[in-house]
Amino acid sequence: MGSADLFRAGLAADRRTDAALSPPGGLMDVLAVAAVVLDSQGRIVLWSPQAEELLGYTPQEALGQYAAQLLVADEHFDLVLSLFQQVMESGQGWEGVFRVRHKDGSTRLLEWRNMRLQDDLGGYYALGLATDQPTLRRVERDLALSVRLVDQSPIGLAVLGDDLRYVAVNPALERIGGRPAGDLIGRSIPETLPFGDAESLEAAMREVLASGAPLLDRHVLGRVPSDPVGERAWSVSLYRLEDPGGRVLGIALSVVDVTDRHRAATEAERARRRLALVADASVRIGTTLDLEQTARELADVAVPELADVAAVDVLDSVLVGPDGRPDRRSDDAPMLIRALAVAAAYPTVAVEAADRPGELARYDAGRLVTQCVNTARPVTIPRLGEQDLRDIARDSRAAGILAEAGVHSYMAVPLIARGEVLGALDLKRARNPDPFTEDDVLLATEFAARAAVCIDNARWYRQQRQTALTLQRSMLPETPEHLVGLEVASRYQPARANSEVGGDWFDIIPMDRERTALVVGDVMGSGINAATAMGRLRTATQTLARLALDPAVVLRHLDEITAGLDPYIATCMYAVYDPHRAQCCIANAGHLPPVLVRSGCAPRLLDLPTGTPLGVGGVGGVALRSITVGIDPGDVLVLYTDGLVETRDQDIDVRLNMLLDLLKTADATLGETCDRLLHALRRPDAPDDVALLLARVTGS
Repeated sequence: MGSADLFRAGLAADRRTDAALSPPGGLMDVLAVAAVVLDSQGRIVLWSPQAEELLGYTPQEALGQYAAQLLVADEHFDLVLSLFQQVMESGQGWEGVFRVRHKDGSTRLLEWRNMRLQDDLGGYYALGLATDQPTLRRVERDLALSVRLVDQSPIGLAVLGDDLRYVAVNPALERIGGRPAGDLIGRSIPETLPFGDAESLEAAMREVLASGAPLLDRHVLGRVPSDPVGERAWSVSLYRLEDPGGRVLGIALSVVDVTDRHRAATEAERARRRLALVADASVRIGTTLDLEQTARELADVAVPELADVAAVDVLDSVLVGPDGRPDRRSDDAPMLIRALAVAAAYPTVAVEAADRPGELARYDAGRLVTQCVNTARPVTIPRLGEQDLRDIARDSRAAGILAEAGVHSYMAVPLIARGEVLGALDLKRARNPDPFTEDDVLLATEFAARAAVCIDNARWYRQQRQTALTLQRSMLPETPEHLVGLEVASRYQPARANSEVGGDWFDIIPMDRERTALVVGDVMGSGINAATAMGRLRTATQTLARLALDPAVVLRHLDEITAGLDPYIATCMYAVYDPHRAQCCIANAGHLPPVLVRSGCAPRLLDLPTGTPLGVGGVGGVALRSITVGIDPGDVLVLYTDGLVETRDQDIDVRLNMLLDLLKTADATLGETCDRLLHALRRPDAPDDVALLLARVTGS
């Protein structure tokens, strides 16, 4: 049976029983086929209701009449008699178009099918079946057009009965499904078509069958026998079929292959998502200048979107090389690698095969990550074999762990910054079933390029910070052994690990006549230059102190010196303790006020003229001048830099009050007081360094 026949069958009522009542509205009713029976003499002996509707004569008017006289015009009379005789004598039927007279006097062009009948007594009759010829031609044209469209349509079309089994399919659907019509007829959607959600599609068919509301453009995914590897996409629409009388015949199914559109949309979505990942990486990688934190950020960005397990390794020479640059190596030489970070998208034993962050490992030349670093090019193994796992892992045990974890695809991308290879980003897939592709390599390379610059910056910053910190500590004074009338304690704490070293300093300078100069200062800025500026000011302060100048005069000279260190400015507190006069002469250049702690009294901030910071030259500020304060045995003078009390989320007055409250409690030693103040006021993530100097009058 051809597709046209199948569709004709599909558009008819699907019968599963030997007999059933057919409600009105079918094709026969549309055609209004009239039945007329003539006896051997040509008289009308049977007249159907359709004949009355078609020709206007009631049964009473037609029965017993000669058909030729009643229905045929005079000019056609002889022809009709000849045709009637032919049918009755030879039994050969006649079919064709003939014009017949209507009761109202008009004529109608009817399509006829005439045949001879025989009764049980051997008598003959003529049966004529007629329908309106224009109506018949219209139906035939519609049917021919429908069949032609169905046969030649690139859209897959099918008719399913009310039991949701195939009644008819067109050639396009055969091609789409990869199965001939014979394999589909009489079977259901889940049994035949490769839709991934065929069961839910069948449920949707039942809903359309019950409600009559069509389901349009539902996308489904699946695979066809001719292409079992590649996934395909289809747009499916469902319509309920009814005959003209409203009787439900079944479901019409249309299927359009939209694989190309689906793949294009998928690719566009993948590209959009990857652009979003790159943008996200730009924000998430390099948030600090901490080397390990930057490596962790890179690993975290790579999972789970790009890999199931990610590791970041750098050459040990990058971290400890004498010139801060990677060592040159031959391609067949092993290398020392330091692991910085490991991240996994889910708990997996695969992380046990990676080197632990902070560990130093020797990588042989045969390892894939070694090849990646030596060649400065990505290494990708889409499908891993046993030997590949051994080339990835540090030993056979680690290779077994990777196999146990289901690692099946691998990629290593070099970390390159300023033309130098710093290390590699190591990526593995296990739960993700797809192998690494060229697109994945491009994305990983983008991640690595952005992260490498941040890692390189963090590396250089660490080296610069260490240099500045070394310089800073080398300039900090040791407490003089013999101070008359004073006991001192001091502390210096640099800024947090990912902040630059500042220019805070303190000094304890013995002077003539058994006096002692106490100095605390803060060069605004950070890094080596700030530390160097601090060292120059400290040297100048020591020189000026030996001249026994008034504190305000010393600060004015320092102001001139600082002005020559453009663009640096500094604050400074300079105090001279005279044990013989039991007093302290103090001058302040833009610094926070010192605290005086007297026995039996509440600690208080000394009310001093703030003065202008050093390097400003007095422009727009308060003139520098000295104030003398009496100081007795047991009294403690507390000098500090702003890193001790300033924070971004609390007012400075609140923080100063906290300092005063802490100083209400006495400790056994000044050193313990220093430690307690730092512990209570200093935050772990403080971005500024701190200098703290406490001096207690002993009176001896």
